[in-house]
Amino acid sequence: MDSADELGRRDRKKLETRAALEHAALTLVAERGLAGVTVEDIAEAVDVSSRTFFNYFPSKEDALIGPGPACAELCERLQALPADVPVLEALRLMSRAAAEHVQEQREQWLLRLKVFEQNPSLLPRLVTSGTETERAVTAAVARRAGIELGTSGYPELVTAAAMAASRVAMLRWSAAGGRPELAELVDEAFAQLAAGLPNP
Repeated sequence: MDSADELGRRDRKKLETRAALEHAALTLVAERGLAGVTVEDIAEAVDVSSRTFFNYFPSKEDALIGPGPACAELCERLQALPADVPVLEALRLMSRAAAEHVQEQREQWLLRLKVFEQNPSLLPRLVTSGTETERAVTAAVARRAGIELGTSGYPELVTAAAMAASRVAMLRWSAAGGRPELAELVDEAFAQLAAGLPNP
């Protein structure tokens, strides 16, 4: 085995361990509640040491929140779209790609959303994570639209509306047990935004 193969195997093993720790954290907290689970419990479920757990996550809460689509990845996707694609449509395509990423891990995400609902104390961390993502996407929208942040308010408003649309789609998807496909619900939410939110 050459060094490149060894490196690839090591990276895969790290990803597998990280995913196993996330899944164990979510499963245990869904069963026992946040206060009833320790880092030691999570590590033991995966047959690793607590020290190994901390190589991947600073806390059990971070393991529960898990990785959403990386801010940089979302912004790169947005920037890569042709310049003639309208901003709201570009945000829909970006959000749809993120939804497809979530859909690939359907059971894990449904469990994660259940844990969030059962443990409101996680909400501040979610808000912080969401705020960081929104700030990065807003800056990317401003660059795309050629508008300086803090002037017209357009980048801030359209990004906030897009993030809200994605959040509503996610909540609908979770409440319905993961049906229909999350990307379809994202498309529905953005269609309502594009139509100016007409009365039903």
